[in-house]
Amino acid sequence: MVWYALRAAQEATGSRPTLVIGYAADQVRATMGEAASYVIQEHQLGTGHALRQAEEALRGKADFVLVTTADMPLLTAQTLEKIVKAQQNHAGPLTMLTVLSEDSFGFGRVIRDATGGVQEVIEEAHATPEQLAIRELNTSVYCFSADWLWPALRRIPLSPKGEYYLTDLVGIAVKEGLSVQAVISPDAQETIGVNTRVHLAQAGLVLRQRINTAWMLEGVTIIDPATTYIEPGVKLDFDTTIWPNTYLHGETTAGEGCQLGPNSIIRDSTLGERCRVVGSYMEGARLEDEVEIGPFARLRKGAHLGRGVHMGNFGEIKNSYLGPDTKMGHFSYIGDATIGPGVNIGAGTITCNLGMDGKKSPTEIGAGAFIGSDTMLVAPVKIGEGSATGSGAVVTKNIPPNSLAVGMPARVIRKLKKDD
Repeated sequence: MVWYALRAAQEATGSRPTLVIGYAADQVRATMGEAASYVIQEHQLGTGHALRQAEEALRGKADFVLVTTADMPLLTAQTLEKIVKAQQNHAGPLTMLTVLSEDSFGFGRVIRDATGGVQEVIEEAHATPEQLAIRELNTSVYCFSADWLWPALRRIPLSPKGEYYLTDLVGIAVKEGLSVQAVISPDAQETIGVNTRVHLAQAGLVLRQRINTAWMLEGVTIIDPATTYIEPGVKLDFDTTIWPNTYLHGETTAGEGCQLGPNSIIRDSTLGERCRVVGSYMEGARLEDEVEIGPFARLRKGAHLGRGVHMGNFGEIKNSYLGPDTKMGHFSYIGDATIGPGVNIGAGTITCNLGMDGKKSPTEIGAGAFIGSDTMLVAPVKIGEGSATGSGAVVTKNIPPNSLAVGMPARVIRKLKKDD
């Protein structure tokens, strides 16, 4: 939620946001990194108190101060820009964003006079039954004139709960005979404040709809948007198709004409053009063009598949390179290996890369090799170009090029001829 709020504020103002943090401050700082500058609120004494903590960092730096909250991930930069521009053209000290909604989301109620002028904001916890029936809600998004804001913060009274409410600035301005401007949000969804797990799910649904809609307008086919989950860091090319129950996470990118899913999870991975991923899991992997994997394939960090590689069901690859047009049909594990082009990896092949000393060792397989079913490749080991292993071979020593090795432990029984 904080990430979305900071991004919207950054885009709306062109300035690095200042984030007031208190509870779990270290976790927030570790997560957001350099996306914001930070101010600590040692004691959580309300929103007015929180903004006062930022005075030293911000006073004298700008003519206007935009204030928003980190629990409103749907608020867009366009709406924030609208609030800022409204205040820049307003004679009064502040402009506030309100919304008309049947669900209060815990927001305070906006009290207006007979002429429609804003008079004050009543927090939900202190509202009367008549006030609770008011549907215009304060979203806690404001743009202030800085010269008025900083001294006004000191005039906020202590609430019955022992907190200083930023909303009291509305009443303070009115009592001083100043005008308070309210801009009503045209989209109630945008102002959802996340106070419960129900609100969190509602916000997540809206975000997914926004992302999926944007990609479909860019030429990506999404068969079932309701079951497709795409994170904001993902990048997709034209004419890619995403099938149901597919999750694209992190910094994943996919080239033109890919087929992703159904039932696939792809995280922090790079896919070339015309790749196909069916019912599989990828994390930290790279596919070159025209690679096919799945169903039930797993690519772990460091897996790199060259152009035209086929990886079938129930296979796993970790920290390994498979050269162009290599085939790995099914039921195999390849780890810490470098495999040349045009290699056939038979069912049940395993690279035994972990030694009894706890260290990993590499396996190398040359171009055009044929690895028979159920071969155990005990690393470190090298299989020469054009060589083959018999079914069930346990390879503990290097095999020279164009040789056939069989047995347990495997031994070379003859050289291979071109017509073998």
